[in-house]
Amino acid sequence: MGIPSEMRDIWVNKRNGFIIASPVEDQNALNARRKLCNQESIREGFKNATIAAVVSAVPTLVAVRKIPWAKANLNYTAQALIISAASIAAFFITADKTTLECARRNALLEDALRRQR
Repeated sequence: MGIPSEMRDIWVNKRNGFIIASPVEDQNALNARRKLCNQESIREGFKNATIAAVVSAVPTLVAVRKIPWAKANLNYTAQALIISAASIAAFFITADKTTLECARRNALLEDALRRQR
């Protein structure tokens, strides 16, 4: 028991009818893509920041335990600064690259929409 094929064809043809999007809808789509770009940048930056934190924490903590100079000169604050500096740098570098890539995609989309009109 389902939808008869004739009714299904009518529904499908109705959806693909003669509809022209208004310029406001195009602008709303671009704004939504920009919001997604921000979220994507933050997500990618956070991923790389966590990876950088782990990658910098392991050698830092091992060095403090094994190397005499590091044991004598790197207190807890210095260790935290080394780890957090790597994480912060990774976050901002990745977020910046992702934002620029997304802006480039949006510029191409805007150009295509302008040419379409």
